[in-house]
Amino acid sequence: DAVKVESLDDDGKIILEVRVADGDLGRVIGRRGRTAQSIRAVVRAAASRDNAEVDVDFLDD
Repeated sequence: DAVKVESLDDDGKIILEVRVADGDLGRVIGRRGRTAQSIRAVVRAAASRDNAEVDVDFLDD
């Protein structure tokens, strides 16, 4: 269960690419995307404290 996170800057917007092992993407995203939505909400809340805009993308590696 390897997870890699890369940070990219796209015109002032930070993009976090979360790469997971083949077959684990469904487990990370969760039922109806609830886990992914929760992760995105926490990351955006933390980023808003620093007036930053962050997007989280989940990718199969």
